[in-house]
Amino acid sequence: MRMRKFGNSGLFVSELSFGAMTFGGTEGLWGQVGKLGQDEADILVKAALDAGINLFDTANIYASGRSEEILGQSLKNLGVPREDVAIATKVQGAMGKGPNRQGASRGHIMSEVRASLRRLGLDHIDLYQLHGFDPMTPMEETLDALDTLVRAGDVRYIGLSNWAAWQIMKAIGITAARNLAPITSLQAYYTLVGRDLEREIVPLLTSERVGLMVWSPLAGGYLSGKYSTGSDSAGGRQTELDFPPINRVRGEPLIEALKTVAAKHGRRPAQIAIAWLLLQPVVSTVLIGAKRVDQLQENIQAAEIALDDDDMTQLDAVSRLPIEYPGWSLGS
Repeated sequence: MRMRKFGNSGLFVSELSFGAMTFGGTEGLWGQVGKLGQDEADILVKAALDAGINLFDTANIYASGRSEEILGQSLKNLGVPREDVAIATKVQGAMGKGPNRQGASRGHIMSEVRASLRRLGLDHIDLYQLHGFDPMTPMEETLDALDTLVRAGDVRYIGLSNWAAWQIMKAIGITAARNLAPITSLQAYYTLVGRDLEREIVPLLTSERVGLMVWSPLAGGYLSGKYSTGSDSAGGRQTELDFPPINRVRGEPLIEALKTVAAKHGRRPAQIAIAWLLLQPVVSTVLIGAKRVDQLQENIQAAEIALDDDDMTQLDAVSRLPIEYPGWSLGS
């Protein structure tokens, strides 16, 4: 597994990282995402470690904290040295009833970091991410609270997730002006069937040297090809949970191109979709999750694929974004 520098930091992470969102669900949304228990999680975490993955991502809201608990216990069960892995989690979602049990206020962040550390069984979190944008809390308050955690040693690096370009840039400006812990990364949705990030956010991340951590690289399984027209997708995740939203009119030609490139390399469409992401210069690491070891191992094998210029041209032709203003006025 190749290692990549994580944004403008001294941290190196594996080009593929492991997402623990399938851990601990029982019913409702998280039951649809995944219901993996401790024994199943241990097997998957071991397979990820054996493949060279060193970055593991979860969130406090995943299965109401059970994902953090299971991931932390897996690391303990497997006897993983703390220095060998980087653990990422998130804060912002509602963790109870009432207005102060959610958001990015100082109070909520301080309470939730303690709870996450306890559930994970760790003394520090390597990457602590804001799971969304909180319009009710002054950004200065949020970033100052995160800086406090870094200075206290509870958190090593600060990340954002699902923020707009102007929000990211404003946060970068505030941290620079106030000498606060910098923004190291953004976790965002980016796939061949969802390249919206390329309009404003990719140029921003490149300019400011912020790392990109990609979630849902297969668009909820759509890029596996099993949800395309005429395919039998009964029981698949997108059958139960239509997320993220996909423009299937644009997506169908892409699926055909993926199948063509996959056949050329003797691989599967999903592996080609991940391999394409790994060739994007802005990408630091691609999050992969699974419910079964064979799924995980198949996705890991994407890192072995060497796409050539013809492959990239073919995939780009059916997935590139239509030019919008001000792009057409700038000649791009």
